[in-house]
Amino acid sequence: MRIRSHWNKKGKERSLEETAGALAFIQWRIAGNALLDLENEGFQTDTQLQRLDVIEEFSAFLIHVTDRLVHDMLDEEERQRFIVALALKTADTYHDNRVDSEGRGQDFRQPFIEGLNRRLADYAEFSFENGEPGYAFRRYLGESVTSRMGERDRKWITDQVMEIEVPDMLKTLKKGLRDLLGLGKEEGAADKAGEPAA
Repeated sequence: MRIRSHWNKKGKERSLEETAGALAFIQWRIAGNALLDLENEGFQTDTQLQRLDVIEEFSAFLIHVTDRLVHDMLDEEERQRFIVALALKTADTYHDNRVDSEGRGQDFRQPFIEGLNRRLADYAEFSFENGEPGYAFRRYLGESVTSRMGERDRKWITDQVMEIEVPDMLKTLKKGLRDLLGLGKEEGAADKAGEPAA
């Protein structure tokens, strides 16, 4: 999966919040792509709300993995700012998608943040070594996604998530994170909208 992970103006200082916003965009695409993979494998989703539920699970996983990955890159205050900004930007995107699906009249950000906090607390119990989530960590994601999907071939969803989706998501996430934090090998041009370029 191709992502936009380079800034358009080389050498320009970016705040942690700007970087978190760009990463939130990338993570939303990663989560959406994982959902599409599941649907293409024949696993059942029936409504836009159900699809957003699955994306919510993938997003929580990606945010927590990001927190683990940046632990040694940023000091504690920077890491907290970065993850809070990432979570808030993702909540905004989730809210916008729910409004598109269901209409205005409700703020969907707070329920998203509350669910995210529960998942982050759960994931904190699992091992994460050498930049990789452990077996129980990946299995918990698989079971969480399974609980949000339809009944068709349900017993295989966890395996698909653990064996196929998690490695694909991590590869793309790590590349985006490396590039946005200036740890990548090359810098690219950005598009006119200010989003990172491919």
